[in-house]
Parts: sequence; structure tokens; C-alpha cells
Amino acid sequence: MTVGETAEATGVTVRTLHHYDRIGLVTPQARSSAGYRLYSDADLDRLQQVVAYRRLGMSLEDIAAVVDAEPGSGGAGTRRALERQRDLIEERLTELTRLLAAVDTALEADMKGHQLSPDEQKELFGNGFNDDYAEEAQERWGDTEAWAESRRRTKGYGKSEWEQIKADTDRANEQIAAALDAGLPADSEQAMDAAEAARLVIDTWFYPLDGEFHRCLGDMYVQDPRFTKTYDDVRPGLAAYLRDAIHANADRLAARN
Repeated sequence: MTVGETAEATGVTVRTLHHYDRIGLVTPQARSSAGYRLYSDADLDRLQQVVAYRRLGMSLEDIAAVVDAEPGSGGAGTRRALERQRDLIEERLTELTRLLAAVDTALEADMKGHQLSPDEQKELFGNGFNDDYAEEAQERWGDTEAWAESRRRTKGYGKSEWEQIKADTDRANEQIAAALDAGLPADSEQAMDAAEAARLVIDTWFYPLDGEFHRCLGDMYVQDPRFTKTYDDVRPGLAAYLRDAIHANADRLAARN
């Protein structure tokens, strides 16, 4: 298949495929008579492994070491590669689920006892401010770097800062909802820009959030019903659409680096 056909079939952007080719991660050996890249079945098998490991948050350097060490495609080799991916997913799933709960509820927990009164919290964030949820997150994740950084940054926030955070969050949600309403694909520029706006809200106000960590958060938006409801209350299906836009934006960020 050509680059364009491969991108359409796999959901990996042409820009990312070119990036993988440049760094030697997935380099199709065949060429058309006009000199265009052609992806073989073996190339697609390797690309599938790269995509799977990338979604697990592995760096491109580590992925290259893993896939180069895997046996060839087909038969037992394919099974071993899939089993390895499954093991990694199982190892990280519980951790990521809990971490997402911690970093998202930290936004609420950090306001408790600081500059916002309970009435102000309710005024800004409605009835979704859950004391039990915040206490659970603090008990489990109070010693994580993300939690500590979030507390450090928000320690001096007053009501005006929280109002700005709420406005920035609402704006990002409106952007992604508008892209969904317009029927745009999740990897369109408008949808990816909305995903980037959502990433920057967290990165700017709370803790460093790169594209790969944001990719993990996006996955949790559809795996944890509490977060799915948050976005689907804005628009039905918005959680899954945002997850896909976050993945596309993460690919875009990776291609730029």
C-alpha cells in the first residue's frame, strides 16, 4: 500500500509515517515505479506493533529496541509480540486508571481549604465537587509528583485564577464539541487544536503534561464512566471523540519533535 493508503487503513497520519521512516522505525523497502514508498504486509505488522507500544507510552527509542528484538511476523512471533503488548497493558491499566483519578480530582482537592469557600466551589463547579472522591485521591496519590506539582502551583491561586481555569476549560470543551457538531474527523486540524487547548489547560495551570501522558488521559476518558459522563453530558459521544482527537494531537506533537 502507498503511504496514503496505509494512513487511511491504520489511522496513523501521513506525517507520522514519514517521521517513522526518517528515523528508521518503520521503513518500507519497496518502491513504486514512480519512486513512492510501498508498505508490505511485514511493514504493516511492524507498524501495528509500533502503534500498540506507542499507545502504552513507550518512547520511540525503546519501541525500536523492542520491535527489533521481536521475532519475525507470523505464527509464534506474532503471538509473542501480542502477548508482550497484553502484559504491558495489564501492568499499566490499573495504575493509569488510579493516576487519572488522582490528577483530575486534584483540581478539586487542591481547592479544599485554600482560597475558595464551599459556596464558591459550588458556584464555579456545580454539584460535581465530591469530598469523598477528593479524599480518596489524596489518600492514594498524595505522594505523586503530579499531585505535589499541582499543589505547589495552586497554593497561591485565588478566586480569579480558578475562574480563569474554569473559563479555559469551558472554552476547550466548546472547541471540541464544535468540531464534533460540524462532523469533522477527530484528526482534523480543528479537533486536534481543541485537544491541544485541553492539554494546555492542565499543563499551564496544574502540572507538566506532554502529548504521551495526555494520550493516556484520553484513554481513561472512555474507560472510566465518571469521566465519560463528564464529557458526554456536554455532547453525547464527546468522550470518545476527544480521546481520538487527543491521540491525533499526540501524533502531531511527536512528529514535530
